[in-house]
Amino acid sequence: MALLAARAGRYREYAPPPALWRHFSRLWSHTLNDGPAGTVAIVPDGYCDLLWIDGRLEVAGPDRIAAFPVIRPGATVIGARFAPGAAASWLKTPLSALVGLSVPLADIGRTDTSEFEARLRDCPEPAAVMLFGRLLEEAARNEEEPARDAAMIFAAADSGRPTSGLSGKLGMSERQLRRRCHHHFGYGAKTLERIRRFQRFLDLCRRMDAMPLARIALEAGFADQAHMTRDVAELSTLTPAIILDQLGMREGSG
Repeated sequence: MALLAARAGRYREYAPPPALWRHFSRLWSHTLNDGPAGTVAIVPDGYCDLLWIDGRLEVAGPDRIAAFPVIRPGATVIGARFAPGAAASWLKTPLSALVGLSVPLADIGRTDTSEFEARLRDCPEPAAVMLFGRLLEEAARNEEEPARDAAMIFAAADSGRPTSGLSGKLGMSERQLRRRCHHHFGYGAKTLERIRRFQRFLDLCRRMDAMPLARIALEAGFADQAHMTRDVAELSTLTPAIILDQLGMREGSG
């Protein structure tokens, strides 16, 4: 049975400094447990991340279904989660080309990659998160403002509102809206809505582990419990009951 990544070690999130607010929604670090961790599942969330792992920078593209990376026990991964609409501009790459992939940043062609990596390699691990943020601040000075339409599309999907009504507000056709979704998120609006509904389910599991699954299904926006069970299994390979148990244990462990 897979273990959600949040349960496989110590995961922390940090608010980015003000200079990065337009480009990144979160900075984070994840230290895996020592010893065999078993199968670790990283579930889709609709985001793209920049990672510092094993001495190099990588781009973790958006996922449609859970990924099961092999990461050495005890490793610390530092990451920056791109804000909606920021990744494609920053990487000069449509996210549809990165779905389900983890790619070295150097392969994408950013000219500052080697200097960025060299400075991080010389930094002791406890201070690496702060240096990672400072280096991103330096790089952000030359970056364009993220696309506003992407933020609106993501906000609608995140809140459970249908994105189909946005084309008129954004002054574009449904076909253009679909192309924008694939460019900024890697897939269409319906897939993004499905993934963000799954994330609402995870959030409810973290906050309300005593709530019946049928109630969680309705609160998250599923048609019913059977709909939730199908979607959760397809996106994570786990059942809602197992996820509720895992996230409940996490909260209970403090």
